[in-house]
Amino acid sequence: MTPPQITVLGECVADGFTEPAGTRNELALRVLPGGGPANTAVALARLGTPARFLARLSGDVFGRLFRAHLTASDVDLSHAVEAAEPSTLAVAALDPQGQATFSFHAQATADWQWTSAELAGVDLADTACVHTGSLALVKEPGAAVVEDFLAVAAPRATISIDPNVRPLLVHPEVYRARLAHWCGLADVLRLSEDDLDLLLPGTPPEQACDTWHAAGARLVVITRGADGALASLDGERVQVPAVATQVVDTVGAGDSFTAGLLHDLGTRGLLGGRLTDLRIGDVEAACLFATQVAALTCSVVGPNPPWESQLARFATEKTIAQHLDSTH
Repeated sequence: MTPPQITVLGECVADGFTEPAGTRNELALRVLPGGGPANTAVALARLGTPARFLARLSGDVFGRLFRAHLTASDVDLSHAVEAAEPSTLAVAALDPQGQATFSFHAQATADWQWTSAELAGVDLADTACVHTGSLALVKEPGAAVVEDFLAVAAPRATISIDPNVRPLLVHPEVYRARLAHWCGLADVLRLSEDDLDLLLPGTPPEQACDTWHAAGARLVVITRGADGALASLDGERVQVPAVATQVVDTVGAGDSFTAGLLHDLGTRGLLGGRLTDLRIGDVEAACLFATQVAALTCSVVGPNPPWESQLARFATEKTIAQHLDSTH
């Protein structure tokens, strides 16, 4: 069964990774297409979910790279805006564990300039889920426009939000001030442990889940890196382990996890409303699938999520390895 369409709204960012240069007074950058919502759209499409990406793409050299990347990954760009502003650039510094710290060049760039007119013509009749988050929900002047779009979409589509807090660019207090409102719009809230620490410092994950349930989000999933993920459906919890992998870097892992989660729920026919038929067993299965997608993303450089065929091969190899281990 072909999964239903998911519409993703948000930014596409040029992720620059430093590389050795020819001389000491040079810095070489390897630039890859990134940005949380774009990564999620790419991962969804590669997994086989029809993914439409609502983005404002510049005509500059990075914008052309984005279009080529998204198109090659089978993402629908029929409603992408041809923006006059420049693209957003993020430069990543990786620590020895592959964790990235970004510095952003994002002043007055294309991603944040949404207008009501640009989103007014978007037909959601075939969309089962709308996913957004990250900077598009907090960067003005477009943030309020994005929130209004979610409110229009909510009666007919499942709403998924990933806050993806970027404290170097937007103060966490801005996210905190809006989070209860987002939970009122969202059916699915997916965030990382780092996000939790910034949004509710010192709060145990289970208590945070209950806070966000009370604000309106039915399904809350907190990804915990090597410790897997905690999922809470109306207060009923399940923890799933991470999939062991050789980590190159973690860029885009959370975005890929979100895509895997939504893809699996979509293939089960559970998207398209308020998740009324969702059970904790469905959540556990979707999270287990999502951890595999995230693991494969961590095994390569940058936000490069796997295709469906790669994931199937990975699952087969893992099953064979587990069988061999059990027979020795």
